[in-house]
Amino acid sequence: MPRPDSEEFEKLIHRTLRSLPERRAPRSLELRVLAAIEARQSLPWWRQSFAHWPHAAQAVFLLLSGVIAAILVTLVFRTGAEVEAASPWTSAMSNLRHARLVLASLGEACAAVFRGIPPLWLYGGLAFLAAMYATLVGLGAAAYRTFFHHR
Repeated sequence: MPRPDSEEFEKLIHRTLRSLPERRAPRSLELRVLAAIEARQSLPWWRQSFAHWPHAAQAVFLLLSGVIAAILVTLVFRTGAEVEAASPWTSAMSNLRHARLVLASLGEACAAVFRGIPPLWLYGGLAFLAAMYATLVGLGAAAYRTFFHHR
């Protein structure tokens, strides 16, 4: 049996599906959906999504949120300054020094491990990774030609 051209087959399916009559939703489903839409629209503005709030209410909400955030940030920095009895800059610099020391120690440990691996193992690992990558590309190309290549 001759295989139809893919474009002709696609057009045939498209015409067949377009010729089918549109189906109406069941009346019970239609009534439930319309009732849900009406119930959502009848909610008070503060129970609807933020985009449906009046612009004045949105502005007040954003202003109050900013004020509360500023108060919280101020409290956190003041509490931290009282505990350390130092400026925020000295504690930040101390944290940066600690982070630098940890990263330097980690780098030295990684370098020591890397120096301990024989070079033949490194070259073998790189060759293995290259072979696996080539296999992946080859399998991908074969799969593409098998499933998607148009003759």
